Amino acid sequence: MRSAEVLAPAGSMETLAAALRAGADAVYVGGKKYSARSSAANFSMEELREAAGLCHRYGAKLDLAVNTVISDDEAPDFCEYIKDAASAGVDAFIVQDWGCAEIIRRCVPDAVLHASTQMSVHTAAGAKLLSSLGYARVVPARELDRQTIEKICAEDIETELFVHGALCMSVSGQCYMSAIMGSRSANRGCCGQACRLPFSASGNKNAAALSLKDLSLLPQARELEEMGVDSFKIEGRMKRPEYVASAVHELKSALNGQAPDMSLLKGIFSRSGFTDGYFTGKRQDMFGVREKEDVTAARELIPKIHELYRFERKAYEISFKAHISADSPVEISACADGITVSVTGDIPEKALNRPTDAASLEKQLSKLGDTVFTFCGMEADIDDGLIVPTGKLNELRRQLCEKMTAAVTNKNTPVYSISDWKPEIPRYAASAKKPQVRVMCRTAGQLNAAAGTADMIIAPMELLTKDTTVIKDKDSIIISPPRFITDEEKLFSRLSELRSAGYTRLFCHTPDCIAAGRELGFKLHGSFTLNMTNSFSAERLAEIGLEDLVCSFELDLSHLNKLHSPVPVGAVVYGRLPLMLTRNCPIKNEVGCEKCRKQLTDRTGRALPVQCSKEYVEILNPDVLFMQDRLSEITAPDFLLYILTDEDEQQTKAALSGSRTSEKITRGLYYRGI
Repeated sequence: MRSAEVLAPAGSMETLAAALRAGADAVYVGGKKYSARSSAANFSMEELREAAGLCHRYGAKLDLAVNTVISDDEAPDFCEYIKDAASAGVDAFIVQDWGCAEIIRRCVPDAVLHASTQMSVHTAAGAKLLSSLGYARVVPARELDRQTIEKICAEDIETELFVHGALCMSVSGQCYMSAIMGSRSANRGCCGQACRLPFSASGNKNAAALSLKDLSLLPQARELEEMGVDSFKIEGRMKRPEYVASAVHELKSALNGQAPDMSLLKGIFSRSGFTDGYFTGKRQDMFGVREKEDVTAARELIPKIHELYRFERKAYEISFKAHISADSPVEISACADGITVSVTGDIPEKALNRPTDAASLEKQLSKLGDTVFTFCGMEADIDDGLIVPTGKLNELRRQLCEKMTAAVTNKNTPVYSISDWKPEIPRYAASAKKPQVRVMCRTAGQLNAAAGTADMIIAPMELLTKDTTVIKDKDSIIISPPRFITDEEKLFSRLSELRSAGYTRLFCHTPDCIAAGRELGFKLHGSFTLNMTNSFSAERLAEIGLEDLVCSFELDLSHLNKLHSPVPVGAVVYGRLPLMLTRNCPIKNEVGCEKCRKQLTDRTGRALPVQCSKEYVEILNPDVLFMQDRLSEITAPDFLLYILTDEDEQQTKAALSGSRTSEKITRGLYYRGI
């Protein structure tokens, strides 16, 4: 069985060195730009080059997270940044933004792309799609069970799985809470972690209803390896070296068949312990917070952890061959990792007392100290009666180690074809037509109320039965599948039925939906959850087959109105914007379903509506986005999207007519920006 990769996080050079010395096979980092952990120390370009060299010295890989979404204005700088990073020697780029991936391909055609967990891949179909689009690896959503992970591992794409570290309450890539509440977008790397603040379903001011325990699948490491997981990923680019070193060490132990020391890991950092609830399907006890005793335990354990990375880790076996003869310079060569290097010294002297023999030569050459090499043998051809002073042998050994270190580093450093391509914003003629109206419904009453006004209606898949709609033109209905897919076979079966019944359009929330729609022959419409924020993403998604796209509501008006797209684009102008998509119900956890009031309160007393489905929960903004009186300022979009939640038929008609249905309104991020 092939050996799985242990992939460690690093937010600084100190942490990177600790990860490598503890045994990491690869490290992922962020730079000073375009990283989803902008509050970590992160790496300058000079540090990135140094980090690549250090990784490659060990035979480890360095993955660079460029997993934020970008604007058109940033595309030229992003392109140059990627070229510089490729020149620095990074092994792969972790990407969320569809447009960023395309820019990387143009800048560095042979770059290796990894699909970030923020792309929200939930199914094998989604992974298969990304494989067909040239991604080498996918990082699936952290909320998947063992059966789904196993199916993804069976696809022709590497699987990188989070196995230890903090869990976001929201599905990655689908959290807008920090952006809406504080203009700090998680998709831009600026998450303010609002979810760790007090929220409650019962009015308890001390409750942390949106804070999960940390994940740990280390006890299941061997099972995951047998399933086909290629890379075991540790979360924590903002964590200390001790945290990373201990996690790497215990994960390596688990993969070697030993029981990981979970008490050690809990003491170093946890939130009320660990959970494997998503993987096992046992989600009853997944909530937790950082407690005082957790902090105290960490202080006591840190000295012990330091021992894990005090010294260089031995990454290669090295053997030597020496030739010492009279009247010729000393010649010594070394071989490691299939590489041979050699050095020459002075002509040996005649020995007055103890001549240099094989034993004394081996004694000096095997003193490899704080290097990455382990002595594994020596051949020597030594004439009698000669001596090479110990100091000179030591110097030759140092030279050999330096040359071999440079050689293995060079061998492990990728060399890319870097193009001279520079991004130019694609230009497409703006539509002169009046924007269409589209309505995203949740209930049959909303659907029927919108039927006379909307050009197209986006309806939940489960709503589309024989008796729920008065709309005869099925081509004007866009099917909305679940935002999180837990049963891929059931989804395909239901969509096939609807396709046979005459429905032709599918609303695509994630790559999984795109994959299903392409396979079943639907016309594809892109949701705002694809986080499309630039013209390059619009162009790429159109190439994949989407007929139109809803822009991310994190765009401000200046960026929204400058977007260019080969297919129609839309903007959200009304509705309660989703703050989170969660697999755990915070209300059920705190008070139980029987006491559910369908809302959470924050520390200020504001009530956040909670929409519950069987498999996931959506936490919504308390204020309603209202832009109907500002439509003249939204100039680029070809259609306007109204998102309905709990409106009745009368309120639906009022909203579509431009009347305010709520006293508390917001302009979203159209003027504030992120």
